Amino acid sequence: MFGKKKNDNKLDVSSINELVRVAKKVIDIFFILSIFILIFIIGRLLIDWGVLRAIKTILKILLPFFLGIIIAWLLNPIVERLENKGWKRSISTFVVFFSFLILLALFFYIVIPSIGRQIQDAIGMVPQVLDNFRSWINNFFDNLTNHYDYDFTTVKDNIYSAISNYSNNITEGIPTFLVGLITSLISGSLVFVVALFIAFYMLFDFNNVRNTLVGFLPKKTHNYFMEVTDRLNVSLKNYVLGTIFVTIILFIFQSLGFLIAGLKAPLVFGLICAITNIIPYVGPYIGGIPAVLVGFTISPLVGILTLVSVIISQFLESYILTPIILSKTMRLHPVTIIIGLLIFEHFFGIVGMLVSTPVIACLKIIIQFFDEKYDIFEKIQG
Repeated sequence: MFGKKKNDNKLDVSSINELVRVAKKVIDIFFILSIFILIFIIGRLLIDWGVLRAIKTILKILLPFFLGIIIAWLLNPIVERLENKGWKRSISTFVVFFSFLILLALFFYIVIPSIGRQIQDAIGMVPQVLDNFRSWINNFFDNLTNHYDYDFTTVKDNIYSAISNYSNNITEGIPTFLVGLITSLISGSLVFVVALFIAFYMLFDFNNVRNTLVGFLPKKTHNYFMEVTDRLNVSLKNYVLGTIFVTIILFIFQSLGFLIAGLKAPLVFGLICAITNIIPYVGPYIGGIPAVLVGFTISPLVGILTLVSVIISQFLESYILTPIILSKTMRLHPVTIIIGLLIFEHFFGIVGMLVSTPVIACLKIIIQFFDEKYDIFEKIQG
């Protein structure tokens, strides 16, 4: 009989405990899915009511302020370290901030012009890539015709027509793309300059920013606010610094791999791979597939070497860099990450996918904090 041992009438406690553990996991998964479904429904309502559009406008206006906070937040530990060694806060702020500006200037002076030239090269090789792809399609269908004794002319003409339309759209859209790119760069530069000024002034008294925010809250919530922000600060700082380091290493390694493979504009494709790699699971494919396709249009050898370069770089990132640098920083289940990516991509596009993991991790920390204080999950489940 189920739940009892064969030779006596005692309950099989281990089987019951195992059943309870499985049931608890099912309930937890169902609860997480319910939260994501609720977020999705709320998001749809916000879109239909126009609230999300208003929020995006407000966030766009406040973007320099948020960037300034992030820059100051990242530089503040270095300022504090100098301050602990006996430096005055003002002097350490000047030294750290202007050292940061020098590094930025070196980056823009060395890397940006090269990337700009390679973007021009990438745009210029689009017609050649399409011609090579058209030749490859032609050879492919000729081989099929010889092998199967069937006329693939109609299929081939349809593909040629699609390639021609795509090529015309690219050619006609390049001027618009360049104007939009230049406009975005100018606008982004102005936003970044304003953010630098905000970060500079915030660094002088960064530690009191949180105390100022606490002053607007009821006194009974002060301790809660300080504790939860401490947890968020540790988790986010480890994630952001680790992600920046991994992205830089991957950019260098991937660009060198593309250069050795013979791929044109290796810095551009290396930068794309490094940035999209921030997106968990799907990011490496988003960044690597275009590079591999372009490589095969140049020659089969370049395509194979490009593919090998992507595989080696992802192996380095997945099994060496990330486990060492980012191990246990987010502590999120893969299913949670994937569902979050789908929801954030639906509402915010590629930018949403980039920020989904840290945002979900912050929500998890906040929920866990209140669960520790008020036993929310136990009350819901019981």
